[in-house]
Amino acid sequence: MRGRFAMVQPLGVLFGVVVFVAAGSAVHAAKAKKEKAGAKPKAIEKASFGTVDGKPVDIYTLTNAKGATAKITNYGTIVVDLQMPDKAGKMGSVVLGLDDVDTYVKKSPYFGATAGRVANRIKDATFTLDGKQYKLNANDPPHALHGGKKGWDKVIWTAEPKETKDGPSLKLTYVSKDGDENYPGTVTATTLYTLTNDNEFRVDMSATTDKTTLINMAHHSYWNLAGGGTILDHELTIPADSYTPGEGLVPTGAVKPVKGTPFDFTVAKPIGKDVKAAGGKPVGYDHNWVVNGEPHQLRVVAKLKDPKSGRVMTISADQPGLQFYSGNFMDGTTKGKGVTHEHWGGLCLESQKFPNSINVPAWREEVILKPGQTYKHTMVHKFTTE
Repeated sequence: MRGRFAMVQPLGVLFGVVVFVAAGSAVHAAKAKKEKAGAKPKAIEKASFGTVDGKPVDIYTLTNAKGATAKITNYGTIVVDLQMPDKAGKMGSVVLGLDDVDTYVKKSPYFGATAGRVANRIKDATFTLDGKQYKLNANDPPHALHGGKKGWDKVIWTAEPKETKDGPSLKLTYVSKDGDENYPGTVTATTLYTLTNDNEFRVDMSATTDKTTLINMAHHSYWNLAGGGTILDHELTIPADSYTPGEGLVPTGAVKPVKGTPFDFTVAKPIGKDVKAAGGKPVGYDHNWVVNGEPHQLRVVAKLKDPKSGRVMTISADQPGLQFYSGNFMDGTTKGKGVTHEHWGGLCLESQKFPNSINVPAWREEVILKPGQTYKHTMVHKFTTE
C-alpha cells in the first residue's frame, strides 16, 4: 500500500498544479478581455477600403476624447461617416455616406469629398487666362462642374495621420499635373481634417502652383443631423443679406438682396418653409450666398439645427461665398449605412469663392492662383446641442 500511495500522491499534486495554472490563465484571460472591452479606442485606426484602378484605398477612423468619430478614405478625401451626440448623448451619423469604395466610384454625387481644382460650375466649360482660352470637360452640360470629368473627388490622395493636442487629424495630399482636366499648372493640394476634442470637425485646405491657374476648393459633405429622413424640418440660418442669382445654376455676376425672397435665411427658418418657392428643376435650393462680414476672415457662415435630435452645427469659414444645396437631385437611387437617399435627404453647405468667378470681371481675381502664392481655405464645423 505504501508503494501505491507513493505513486498516487505526486499525481494528485501535479493535477492540482494543472488546475491552479488553468484557473489562473482563465482569470487572466477574463481580466484582459474586460480591460480590452473597457479600453478607450485608438485615436487613429487604419483599415483597407478596397481598390480603385488596381490601387489600394484605405479608410481611417479618427476618435476624439469625447467619443465622436470620423471615418475618412484617401479616395477623394471622402468623409464616409461622422458620428456626433444628440441632446440625450446618443451618437449618430450626421453625414450621408456609402458602404464601399466601389459604390463611391460608380454612383457618388460628391458625398463628403474635396471638390476641385475648381468647385461648382464654370459657364460653358470655358475660360480665358493670360490671353489663352481653355476648354474644359462639360461634365454638367454645357458647364464644367467640380473640377471636370475626373476631379479631385475621384483620385487617390496620399494620407498622413497624426495625433495633435487638439485631437486626431488626417492630412491628405494630391499633386494635380499640368493639363489635368485641361487646367494649366501643376498644383499640389492638401486637405487637412481634424476632429477636435471639443467636437469640432475642422477642414483646412491649401494649394500651390508652378503656373498661373484657377483654384476654388470646397468641402462637399451632405449633412443630415437627424441621421435619416428629409432635411425639410432642419432650421437654417445664413448671415447673408444678398445672393448671386444666375441662369441654369450659374451666377451671371448679379448680386441681389435676399429680403422679401425665399432666399432670406438671416433669421432661422425651416428649410421646407420656402423650398418650393426657390424654384428650379428639380425644385430646391442650389444657390450662392454673399456672406456678411470680412470675406477672408473666419466668421460664422451658417447655423443648422435639427429640432428633434437637438443637434446643432455652426460653420465658420474664411471664404466670401456659401453654396447651399438642398439635395434636389437625390431620388432614392443611392443608399448607404442603412439610409435611402431620398429627395431632399441631405444638404450641402459649401464655403467657397463665387461660382463662375473666372467669367465675371469683378470676381475673377479671387480664383486665380499664381506661382509663389498659397491658396488657403478653412472651415470649422462646431457641433453642440440645444
